Amino acid sequence: MDTPNGALREDEPPVRVEALHALVYCPRLFYVQEVEGIRVVDASMYAGATLHAELERDLPEDGSAWVSLDLGSEALGIVGKVDCLKRRDGILVPYEHKRGRHRQEGKLAMAWPSDITQIGAYAMLLEEHLGHPLEEGRVRYHATNTAVRVPIDDVLRSNVRAAIQQANELRRTTKRPPITSEEGRCIRCSLAPVCLPEEVRQEHDPNWEPVRLFPLDLDRQTIHVVSNGTKVGRSGEALSFHGDGGPAGDVPIREVNDVVLHGFNQITTQAIRLCADNEVGVHWVTTTGRHIAGLAPAAGRVQRRLRQYSALSDPAVCLQLARRLVHARAEGQLRYVLRATRGDSERRAKAMSAIQSIRFALQNMAGVDNPDSLRGHEGTAAASYFEALRFCFSADVPEPLRYVTRSRRPPRDRFNAALSFGYGLLYQKVMSAILTVGLEPALGFYHMPRSAAHPLVLDLMELFRVPLWDMPLIGSLNRGQWNPETHFAVSPQAVWLSQAGRRQAINLFEARLRETWRHPVTDYSLSYARQIELETRLLEKEWTGEPGLFARMRLR
Repeated sequence: MDTPNGALREDEPPVRVEALHALVYCPRLFYVQEVEGIRVVDASMYAGATLHAELERDLPEDGSAWVSLDLGSEALGIVGKVDCLKRRDGILVPYEHKRGRHRQEGKLAMAWPSDITQIGAYAMLLEEHLGHPLEEGRVRYHATNTAVRVPIDDVLRSNVRAAIQQANELRRTTKRPPITSEEGRCIRCSLAPVCLPEEVRQEHDPNWEPVRLFPLDLDRQTIHVVSNGTKVGRSGEALSFHGDGGPAGDVPIREVNDVVLHGFNQITTQAIRLCADNEVGVHWVTTTGRHIAGLAPAAGRVQRRLRQYSALSDPAVCLQLARRLVHARAEGQLRYVLRATRGDSERRAKAMSAIQSIRFALQNMAGVDNPDSLRGHEGTAAASYFEALRFCFSADVPEPLRYVTRSRRPPRDRFNAALSFGYGLLYQKVMSAILTVGLEPALGFYHMPRSAAHPLVLDLMELFRVPLWDMPLIGSLNRGQWNPETHFAVSPQAVWLSQAGRRQAINLFEARLRETWRHPVTDYSLSYARQIELETRLLEKEWTGEPGLFARMRLR
């Protein structure tokens, strides 16, 4: 049972006062940060940390001020760190420091509601600690060099208790609050790339012109360690590489998005811990590109996975998502074949039978009412697509590099070896996005768990096979960038990529990920690396009350 003032149950941790600030600003921001444990470090957070460091450095020597006071209250159910406590005319006054500007009402400088709640909560903690009430608190806005007085009265105390109660109620649900109706609040929010408010608004209002709050590209790099025998270690706050399989010299951990270890390489416990502390993924893959295991920080995923399990336990939801996914993949295959044979009447004529077969499958997908029928149409489209791939090569491509028929486990020719290796790279990248978003990769909506591969990864891969690997691979073959001898290792039973071939494929794939592409629905450009994360987050929205955005990307 909750106490009348909204205090905690015995099994609940206290609410951070800083979290109450987020709650008043936007309940969805509070929920994503405090309940789901998602935090995005941006420049404003670093600037805030710098400001507080300066406060401690500039502390007066006469003992009239104290900074960074840690306080907690079991009765209130909150904990917090007061920025600064000063003695003014014999009275103690708590201060909260903000980098930004104050709120303006006419000619009056006012504190923002979220700042008022925050300073009020700090004041109540101090009142309990000191044993007497406080008269006021102050919020100092450094952008305008203004200190705004905030009366500590019964109205404010009541508002703080109401905020604590609301925070506890939100922590007990798995349902995210809706996006705020005040879109201006989203512009500077560090969690906009997770929340995706502009995309939701566009879905509800087709005339809405979304502001791109999702970053254009990843600001960190993926490091592929290819040469066997390379050792990845830690050097301070950087990763170090010993051997010729990684970059020369140390790489600061803040510049690393994930580390992919190909074949038999080593990574120390210290390096793994550094990656985990900085939310850097670590992935192990075989020399043929098969994903073995992946590491990502696991905090804060309970609510996200409970929602995922609840939604994907419903066959109707799974069928609806699968229809959209399969249609998107087949349409992408059709558009690529049409593009690749454009301007060549002979190749187009040879591919026409397969093109018509894909079109027929697309027409039949819309009305299916069961997964088995959908898989049948998807199989027809896929078989026709690979049949048409034979006519997507230029006349200059050597015969050993051409596509004849699909073969896997193991690949029987050079093209299939390169195709499968690239799909392995794509698998790792999609897995990384799923872990970043906090979903369960083993719980999908279309692929069945018939192997060690994770169904949700295989599901999402379908959106990206054509644009992220089929197209760049065939394009590079048409440009003569592959050597049949040096890029492949050929045996009577199978064909694999050589070390030089693996490096060639990795460079091609990473270059493709950096290319930008304009999403046809959101109408803004993102790198393909960001597109993978965006589609993963849009998928999650299908079961968080904001459906209709997933699998709408299309090749032009």
